[in-house]
This record gives sequence, C-alpha cells and structure tokens, in this order.
Amino acid sequence: MSNLLIKNGRVVDPSQQMDDTLDVLILDGKVSAIQSGIDASPGVRVVDAAGCIVTPGWVDMHTHLRDPGFSHKETIASGALAAAAGGFTSIACMANTKPVNDNPFVTSYIYQKASSCDVNVYAIGAITKGLEGKQLAEIGSMFEAGIVGISDDGATVQDSYIMRKALDYSRKFDLVVISHAECTCLKGLGVMNEGVNSTRFGLRGNPKAAEEVIVARDILLAELTGARLHIAHVSTAGSVRLLREAKAKGIKVTGEATPHHLILTDDAVGNYDTNTKVAPPLREQVDVDALIEGVKDGTIDALATDHAPHSVTEKEVEYDLAAFGMVGLEIALPFYYRLHLEKGVPLSRIVEAMTTAPAKILGIPKGSLKPGADGDVSIFDPKSEYRIDKTTFKSKSRNTPFDGYKVQGKVRFTVTGGKVIYSASEETR
Repeated sequence: MSNLLIKNGRVVDPSQQMDDTLDVLILDGKVSAIQSGIDASPGVRVVDAAGCIVTPGWVDMHTHLRDPGFSHKETIASGALAAAAGGFTSIACMANTKPVNDNPFVTSYIYQKASSCDVNVYAIGAITKGLEGKQLAEIGSMFEAGIVGISDDGATVQDSYIMRKALDYSRKFDLVVISHAECTCLKGLGVMNEGVNSTRFGLRGNPKAAEEVIVARDILLAELTGARLHIAHVSTAGSVRLLREAKAKGIKVTGEATPHHLILTDDAVGNYDTNTKVAPPLREQVDVDALIEGVKDGTIDALATDHAPHSVTEKEVEYDLAAFGMVGLEIALPFYYRLHLEKGVPLSRIVEAMTTAPAKILGIPKGSLKPGADGDVSIFDPKSEYRIDKTTFKSKSRNTPFDGYKVQGKVRFTVTGGKVIYSASEETR
C-alpha cells in the first residue's frame, strides 16, 4: 500500500455527484480525503494533475486474457500491463481459456497468476462445462473460489432450458449472468453484418436478428427467474430497444457497449482488414446512433472493451478464416471520450459507465473515491492529441483497425491502492 496526494485535478466521481477541482489524498491504500488545498506530508508522493481529469479507477468488465492455454496471444501479466497503460485499475476476464474456467481449479489458477499483478483481476466463470452449452459448470465451487459472474462468452447458450437453469442457480449467489447473444442458427457462417455491404463485399452476412432473438429470449428468462442478466457487447438498435423496454418493466437486465461498436460501422470491412472482424459484427450507422443514445440515457449501463487479443497468424489470413476480435484495453479511453466531445454524452455518464456501473454489475467494491474506498484512480489529459501506435502496446497482440487514428484524450497516470502503476511521462523518457 502507498500514500499519494493528487493535486489540482478536475475530480469527476458520479458515485458522489462530484465534479470540481479538488485534491485527493490516499493513505495506506485508501482514499482519506477529497477537498481543496490539501498540503503534502512527509512520506506522501505528490502527483500534479493540473489540466487533467481525475476519476475513480476504471473497471473493464469484459476482457479476454487468454491464460491458461493461449499465452502466445496474451497472458494475465501482459493483459494487466495493457490495462494499466489504458487507465484501467480493475478488469474481469472471460472463461474461454484452455482449459475453460468451468471449475474452481482454473479459477484459483487465474487468481494465483493475478496476485503478482498491479491491476485488480477478477475471474468470470463459465455457464456450462467446456462452453458446450449442455451441462452447467461448477458454479457454486467457482463462486467460492472468487468468480464475479458467469458467461459462455465467445459462445452462446443455445439451449433455453440450460439458460433458464443458469439464471435460476445464479440467484443463490447473486451472480450476474452475462449473455453473448448470437443465435447460431441465424448467424450461420456469417462474418460481417448482413445487409447492403455484405452483398457489396461478397462476404456472408450475420443478421441483426441473430442477436436480438437471444436478447429477447434471455430478457424473458430473466423476468421468469428474477435473476440478474447482463447483455455483452450490444450491437444493434433492436437490442437497445429491447433493453430499454425491459428496464421499464423492472426486469433486472443491464447492457454494455464496446468502443468499436460505438465508433465503426460495417463500412470499415470494405478494405478486408481482418481486424474489423468481430463478434457480434460491426453494424450500420443507425445502430451506432442507437448505441450512443443508449449510453447517453443509461439504457447501456457500462462501457467494456471486449479486449480480444489474437496472433498475427490468426489474423493475416482470408477474412472468412480469420479469428473474431480486436484488442481494446490500451486505446479505449479516447473513443469513449469522443462520445463526450462529438456526441454530447455527459462526461459524468461516461465516467459512470467506466466505473460505478460495471463495479455494481459485478458486485465488486470499486468505482468510487468516497473516503474509505480503495485508492484506485485513473487520470487523463482531455486535451492531449496523438496518433495510436500499435507498436507501443503492452499487450502481446496488435490486432486493431485503429492503428494510426488521430485521437484526443490520453492516460497520464493509473493508480491502484495508492501506488502509481503507470505514468505516461515515465513511458516517454
């Protein structure tokens, strides 16, 4: 644990309805005070955050760390370094590893590996054994080992009975069930959004209905069981509408959106860059607009990267054969911040979607700078402009279509437990 004084920054903390120029004092790893004019004491490191925005540490509730089993793409250690460089203090990793995190032994392995990392790493367990959708995983045992949610992300639980049982059982532990919503029967061999562009580009399409059918089904099952449901990587206007209607009825459902679904449309697929191949696919402008409106009004609760690292050999192939996914931890901030700069989303709503909301969904004690809270802080310069350079990534993978993009908003410091775990100034020395 460390002592730290962050001075002169604009502190934005939705958990306290706070937006003001203040100092933040962290003692013994916990927030001690937030007020103006705090003087430094001996043994306390001082960070000058003048001109920067200071927020609770960011929480990414949807990452793939590929460990165990796929360490050529990412490890827990490299993923944690990427998270810190991207401003994230807490991340949750999905269960599609090898072996799958469907039992307490894999869960314990993840936490053992994460114990040496500066970023807080949380494990999400599988819904079904082997992600096969046939039999429930060892949910109770994994809960005892520390999982914060269950998901077959990367695959969809196609069997409605199994999904109902998962939702029923999750209530015993108050675990959120995270749904990867794609009906395989409708998706077929689709590799991009079904529409005019899939015809133009000569690629097989994945219709919006493939997502919306599962979203609708799972909302009905959440209503039936009273369990907590979360829809991962929402990508269509129809899904946003379904979420909005479900929330109005009092159903316990939340949703998230990714940077790529908020920024890109299926036009980006036209150059056949396989880094644009994601699941669910990039959609149309009407869907992007609906997602942004959903973030603005809170229908979309959280922002999540779906950080999905892949090796060069898995991406430098024909579009049909390439792996789904792109990295996101190190470049999410400027795209989230763009929603404020260009789309009128209040900064407090963006910060809430990166902190308080995902922490609440996962049930973890993060996302606030209230006195007594963990001293996890993210600090960024809202005016800094630069170009994304994938060669600087801490991640072991470089699969991004955003290389060379000019963006605004740069992480300056990442702090966990009062310890500075990333400093942009030290990176440039």
